Amino acid sequence: MLDIFLKTLPFFAIIGLGYASGRARFFTEEATAYLTKFVFYFALSAMLFGFTANLDIADIIDWTFVTAYLAASLIVYLLVTVVALVRKRPAAEAAFEAQCGIIGNVGFLGVPMLTLLLGADAIGPVILVLAVDLIFFGSLIVILVTGSRDGRMSLGVIRTVAVGLLKNPMIVSIVLGLLWSTFSLPVPAPAGEFLTLLGAAATPCALFAIGASLASKSAERVTVAGWLSFVKLVVHPGAVAIAALVIWPVEPYAAGVMIAAAALPVAGNVYILAQHYGVAPQRVSAAILMSTAASIVTVSAVIAWVAAI
Repeated sequence: MLDIFLKTLPFFAIIGLGYASGRARFFTEEATAYLTKFVFYFALSAMLFGFTANLDIADIIDWTFVTAYLAASLIVYLLVTVVALVRKRPAAEAAFEAQCGIIGNVGFLGVPMLTLLLGADAIGPVILVLAVDLIFFGSLIVILVTGSRDGRMSLGVIRTVAVGLLKNPMIVSIVLGLLWSTFSLPVPAPAGEFLTLLGAAATPCALFAIGASLASKSAERVTVAGWLSFVKLVVHPGAVAIAALVIWPVEPYAAGVMIAAAALPVAGNVYILAQHYGVAPQRVSAAILMSTAASIVTVSAVIAWVAAI
């Protein structure tokens, strides 16, 4: 585990550098927002397109993999929701707590770190996890929150979900890359160099942006945040491991990548949505802060374990 910890340390060191810069106000919240936009819309999109344009879609799509990950995540989602409802929290708050329990920072942290530590072949399983998180659970949170307010489903909700998916650059870049690969279209040399150069900026900029964004997060509602962090870092990867290794056996390497992806800390986009809808943003903020800090140890332990599978 020490070897894996030392390999993950540089990733978290860049996050720490971003955090220190944010706390010192050397990097303002406005600067962090613009850096995040650069990563989200340009650098990470270039990286994802570059990866998927060189993959065979038949090698990526694995419905047993999707079933195992989705089923395990739904069980954890329901567990966190029930706990929240027992605490007499409104449905919208319960939905966001459940989102904290299963949505990890796969895009900004998982893609660069897992492909480096577990090998280039990890990109296929990581993209499948990312797709389920973005398409299924990204849509589910909008439906649950909007439905709890309106008391019913409407065409407006469906339109909001559809537009949100179409505007998500990670989804767009993955789909375009897979289409490019499916039709065996060549990537011209200058375009390939452009994607490589722009995509190379994704890893350091994304990690720095994670840290800088954490500087503005607060640790209020520590008990609830601790519970949500425990679910995300321990319960979720544990449930995924049982599903992928026992109930719906997945090829061991792909299962290991799935488990490692499930062990990542709470994603920052959960906070963005919570802030947008005005639903428990401080609670989500604290869960992101605590889970990211604890993941320095837990993610290393999980990756060390799955590497031995």
